[in-house]
Amino acid sequence: MAKGIWVFAEQREGQVKKVSFELLSEGRKVADQLGEELCAVLVGKNVSGLTEAISAYGPDKIYVVDNDALENYTTDGYTNAVSDLVKKYEPSALLLGCTVTGRDLSAQVAQRLETGLMTDCTGMEVADGQLVFTRPIYAGKTIVKAACPEARPTMATIRPNTFAAVENAKQAEVISVESGAGDIRQVIKDIIRQVSERPELTEADIIVSGGRGMKGPENFKLLEDLADVVGAAVGASRAAVDAGWVSHSFQVGQTGKTVSPVLYIACGISGAIQHLAGMSSAKCIVAINKDEEANIFKVADYGIVGDLFEVVPILTEELKKVMA
Repeated sequence: MAKGIWVFAEQREGQVKKVSFELLSEGRKVADQLGEELCAVLVGKNVSGLTEAISAYGPDKIYVVDNDALENYTTDGYTNAVSDLVKKYEPSALLLGCTVTGRDLSAQVAQRLETGLMTDCTGMEVADGQLVFTRPIYAGKTIVKAACPEARPTMATIRPNTFAAVENAKQAEVISVESGAGDIRQVIKDIIRQVSERPELTEADIIVSGGRGMKGPENFKLLEDLADVVGAAVGASRAAVDAGWVSHSFQVGQTGKTVSPVLYIACGISGAIQHLAGMSSAKCIVAINKDEEANIFKVADYGIVGDLFEVVPILTEELKKVMA
């Protein structure tokens, strides 16, 4: 009989991704409701040292697959390792973060196991004794709740920042699993890292975002200058992305990334409901918009009614003085 709520603990270069802690925190709640164990799955090379950090978020067990061939993520290697583990222990659910790695791995594992997969989810709950997931469809215009009652394991990818990462330390049982990486068709010749001093959008404490009011791609330099002063990431609304001013990787909202920073500065963003869905959990929201009726002011903690092309440069210069 299938049992256990499993979370794939994604790690890179010795650091567990924040979304993994978020899934463990929420997974603890649903596992308790279903009367099942919460387990983490950790895959890589020399990753045993990460189990203490993972234990802080409440798993009952941590399955560790430590193999030299799994030092770097490859579709084949990780698919083989995770699929073999699932076949052996038969969990009832497997949750992954909706990251580049999570999206790739989940699709391959679901195909290998011939099970269902719900992607890009923004919510999870227990109803009638089973997991039910919330996800946007039709470019974020409609929200649906879906379940795979016959699929075992039930699989889902969940957006970063959907849940809070709340520590709930337990003495987790660490289980080392002897597993090969199997045949790996991909050969990693070199890893070229993007050089940027700005934090990743989904993990940033401060985000400066621009919308239609930016009026063009060249004006995002204003936001970049402000972001560099305060150590922020740069984001954008769907309107700015659809206009071709920035790439989709910058998009915050229902059809972009969900963020939960300490401070969110919205510049020239009207506040469409799809955008608010992706950033409304920010601890503090500052809105800059010349339209005093803009919807963004309804959720903002602080609002500045003014021309962003005047306000942002002044704000940047004043913050430079304060932080010098």
